[in-house]
Parts: sequence; structure tokens; C-alpha cells
Amino acid sequence: MIVPVLFLLICYAVDYGYFFFVAANLASASRIAAEYSIQGYQGPAQTALPSAGPIATTASVAALAIGDLASLVNASTTTTVQICSKVLGMNGNLPECSSYGPTGTSYTPVVDPEAPTFVLQRVDVTYTVQPPVPLSFFNHSLIPKLQFHRQVSMRAMD
Repeated sequence: MIVPVLFLLICYAVDYGYFFFVAANLASASRIAAEYSIQGYQGPAQTALPSAGPIATTASVAALAIGDLASLVNASTTTTVQICSKVLGMNGNLPECSSYGPTGTSYTPVVDPEAPTFVLQRVDVTYTVQPPVPLSFFNHSLIPKLQFHRQVSMRAMD
């Protein structure tokens, strides 16, 4: 009787640790992508902002966010990246948004309080977590699929 309970606890511990690993990777990927979207390339003379996407373009913000999540299971097929950037155009004081990856929830950006001097660039990363140890009981999953979402907004001077 102790062995099945111990096995179940070990499986839950592995899944729980993986959830923390996913949360740390999502926070890092969205922060790095948002920083890249406002600063651009590494050269100080670079004045153009990087393109928002698509994921296939290696120098895009969406490709950077997905690339940072490469250590996660099925990151390229379960991650949606929404980029709100001045590069995509402006709608009044709001930057236009575009989503890359599988369709998912889209989020509405907020207006920068100091617009039009600053533009609020935004990166939303949503990842569907599939536990590494899927536990089920009579074809019912004991750990459901979860969606983790991280959003980072940074200001770019207009």
C-alpha cells in the first residue's frame, strides 16, 4: 500500500517542479523579448526596431521568445506569442498587436500614461503546460492541462 502512494507522490513532485521550471522560463522569455522589441539590435547606431514576427524569421521578437522556451516540451507547437509594437503600426496612442503560434487568447494593450512621448511595447507569452508525468485514473487526468501566461510591457521613446 505504501509503494503506490509513494510513486504517486514522486510523480506529483516531478510535475510540480516542472511547473516552476515553466514559470521561470516564461518570465525570462517574455522579459527578454520585450527588451529586444524596444532596444533592437546590439549596435548603438541601430535606429530601426526589430520586426515582430513571424516565428520563422530568426531576427524577430516572436522567434526570440519561442527560442528561449526551446527547453520546454512542445514549446514550438503550444506557445502563443502576442507582440504589440510600434513596428506593426499605431492606432491612436496604442501600438497594433499581432499573434504568432497557435491561436489563443489575445490581450488588449493599455495606453501609456505619457503618450505620445512614449509607446508601451508589449509581449504576451502563453504556454500550454502538459505535465511530464501524465497521471490518469480511469481515463480521467489527475493533473489537467494548464495555460501559463506572462506579459511584459516596456516603454519605447517615440
